[in-house]
Amino acid sequence: METLEKATRVAAIYDVHGNLPALEAVLSELVRVGPDLVVVGGDAASGPMPVEVLDRLEGLGDRIRWVRGNADREVVSAYDGGRPAIEARMSDPALAMDGWAADRIGERHRDLLASFRERVVVEVQGLGEVLFCHATPRSDEEIVTTATPDGRLRGILVGVEQDLVVCGHVHTQYDRRVDGKRVVNAGSVGLPYQGEPVGAFWALLGPEGVGLRRSDYDLRGAVEAFRAVGYPAAEDIEESLLEPPDPAWVADLFENQAGDRS
Repeated sequence: METLEKATRVAAIYDVHGNLPALEAVLSELVRVGPDLVVVGGDAASGPMPVEVLDRLEGLGDRIRWVRGNADREVVSAYDGGRPAIEARMSDPALAMDGWAADRIGERHRDLLASFRERVVVEVQGLGEVLFCHATPRSDEEIVTTATPDGRLRGILVGVEQDLVVCGHVHTQYDRRVDGKRVVNAGSVGLPYQGEPVGAFWALLGPEGVGLRRSDYDLRGAVEAFRAVGYPAAEDIEESLLEPPDPAWVADLFENQAGDRS
C-alpha cells in the first residue's frame, strides 16, 4: 500500500547496509538541512551494525518513512527460519550480511523490518508527486543502471503515474529521463559502488529540485569498527570503501545480471 502526503523537503537515504558511521555522517548534515521527511529506501540493516542502525533511524520519530528492500525481506526470512536459515546465509558470502543481521536483531526489529512498505508516494514542493521505491516500482530487486537501455526502462515504468521515481538498489547515483519520466537513484549511504571519492551518498528533494549529495566520514575508522564487532564480511566492505570499483564496470556487471534474469 502506498501513502500520499505532502512535504517541503525530503531526504532519501538508501542502502545503509548496517553502516552506522556512514549513517551518522548523513544525519549530521540533515540537522542543518532540516527535511520534513526522511525516506529510508530499503536495505537498512543488512550489514555490520544492524541493531544500531535501526535504533538510530527509529530515533528520528514521526519524520521517517520506511521502504522495503530485498535485503530487508531476506533478513526477516532468515530470522523467521531460525538457526538453520541464519547459518545457511552466513555460509554463503552473497548472503552473509543478511545472516549476520538476522542473528543480531530481536523480535521488535524483525517486526519493524516486516512493516516496511513496497512504495511511498510524497507530494514534494516544487516537484509534485514523487514515488519512492527500492529497486523499481514493480520489484525490490529489479536492476536499473546508467547502462539500462531506454526500451527496457520504458517497460519498467509502464503504469507509473508519477513523473519522478526515486530508487536505489544498485548503489550508484544517477539521474535519468525517458519519455517525460525521471528516474533518480539516491545512491548508497553505506556501501556505494560510486568510484572516487567515496563517502555516504544520498539525495535531497525540495523546491530547489533534486540534489545528489555525498557526506564524508572516516572510512578506515568505519572498517576498523566493523572488524571490532567481528563482522565476517569486513574485508569485502573494506575493499568497496577503500578500493572502490569503477562505476561503469559495475553498471555492466549489473546489466549482465539483468539479462540473465530475463
